[in-house]
Amino acid sequence: MGIAETPCLLDPAVHGGRLFDGAQWIAARGGRRAVTEPATGAPLADSAVANAEDMRDAIARAHAAQAAWAATGPRERANVLLRAARLFELHADELALAVARETGGILAKGAHEVREAAVFCNVAAGLALRGHGEVLPSAQGRMSIAQRVPRGVIGVISPFNFPLVLGIRSVAPALALGNAVVLKPDTRTPVSGGAILAEVLHRAGLPAGLLQMIPGDVEAGEALVVDARVPMIAFTGSPAVGRRIGELGGRHLKKLSLELGGANSLIVLEDADLDAAASAVAFACWFHQGQICMAANRVLVHASIADALRDRLVAKAERLPVGDGSTGRTALGAIVDAKQLAHFDAIVKNSVAQGARLDAGGTHEGLCYRPTVLSGVGPGIAAFDEEPFGPVASLIAFASDAEAVTLANAGAGGLAAAVIGRDLGRALAIGRQLNAGMVHINDQTVNDDAINPFGGPGIGGNGSAVGGPADIDEYTRWQWLTVRDALPAFPF
Repeated sequence: MGIAETPCLLDPAVHGGRLFDGAQWIAARGGRRAVTEPATGAPLADSAVANAEDMRDAIARAHAAQAAWAATGPRERANVLLRAARLFELHADELALAVARETGGILAKGAHEVREAAVFCNVAAGLALRGHGEVLPSAQGRMSIAQRVPRGVIGVISPFNFPLVLGIRSVAPALALGNAVVLKPDTRTPVSGGAILAEVLHRAGLPAGLLQMIPGDVEAGEALVVDARVPMIAFTGSPAVGRRIGELGGRHLKKLSLELGGANSLIVLEDADLDAAASAVAFACWFHQGQICMAANRVLVHASIADALRDRLVAKAERLPVGDGSTGRTALGAIVDAKQLAHFDAIVKNSVAQGARLDAGGTHEGLCYRPTVLSGVGPGIAAFDEEPFGPVASLIAFASDAEAVTLANAGAGGLAAAVIGRDLGRALAIGRQLNAGMVHINDQTVNDDAINPFGGPGIGGNGSAVGGPADIDEYTRWQWLTVRDALPAFPF
């Protein structure tokens, strides 16, 4: 099957305000909701708002289609994903702009999501062609096999911040390994997190029914989590919602892949190159307005260089352009909506009231928040104790390596950590003590490679939830199969 090269992939007149049932766009019983561009307030599209009945119908369609897909040859499954990757590449400019406008991010961030979506599809295609099991020792005359088989229907609940990447990273491997998928994107980003994936995979030749794209709120989400026909939920989002999904899913004996948040610490040692370190800190704290699960929530800096690092960050904060990210002329775009901005602004203001010093930023025009620097942060201050999910560098001074480790590990775990310093042995020794799922030496915290296990302990979720070799563990289950040459005799 070839790829139809059309000038545009997205057509709001077709997908706007609708669900995708695996073959066509249909109206949602739950209605629709307007989506506005965060940076400008201009109307972008409508999102469908599915109710529980919409969700149950979608699950039924996915459940009916899954067995035939699991029986489809691995090359055919791989080829669908390879064609999807090519479509992402062919329509990269169109899709990057759509992602940037809908998420409030800069154009480079939108382009990054589209590039990574193609990579995730290519990597997933390889999963379809890998061996998934092993032959076990057994008595003569019997073959014993431990094999991985599809789980069935996978429920994927994705967030607003990196909606394309955080949707496709679960959808692509789940499909490659023979599952059907019900995708529930955030209603704030129904195009980036839903319509793009549905349209690309449909045009790539994915058979009808296998991908259901169902935006919705709590009602639709809980209907997905509790349905007996969905044995697994892959969720990316806040710890509060993750706990709720964990409670509901555990009660229904689901397999759960929860990628949440937590405290991500970036440690800068006194022997670091300060200019390079300041650039790394700025990126880790301010890229995509800090709305990244791997953003550096805590910047731990040796006391002897704390003032020098702060001054460099303040200089960067004062000159970085902030505004409409889709123009290609800004470094920071807009916070996704007024509710998220208010939450972040309250953390900044509360931190100052609790004793932190506001060195830069702390203001906004519309949803565009200036990059912010807080110093004198520590335990008991909101910017230390909470995940801000906004553009702030929270500076915490330390006097010894042991104190840095203690401060970094204060809390219930996190996704990412990093250590910057010229003495690699020392930096690595510190890194090995950090309670994080991903640790980077001489780098910053915002890192992902499409082939690495991704997740973190404690409040970060339930370990290495997705990515690379972890995908086979997540989206398939073990099945023991034995075959005898002949039926043996039994003493009954």
